Amino acid sequence: MTGSDAAGEDAEGYAGLRIERARELARRHGWASVRVLEPGQLITLEYRQGRLNLAVRDGVVERSWEG
Repeated sequence: MTGSDAAGEDAEGYAGLRIERARELARRHGWASVRVLEPGQLITLEYRQGRLNLAVRDGVVERSWEG
């Protein structure tokens, strides 16, 4: 399974998880890469299929999305 196969509701299902658990589940679900974003961090806006973005605060995922 690729990250794009794992897309949809799976991409948005990581909120509330500790970052370690979120990374483990992302690998298990086949995401090609995981990008962890801390508060205030600058990011590029290019869309990358198969990448899971995790917005994290204090070690907990606040938001997750594909791209």
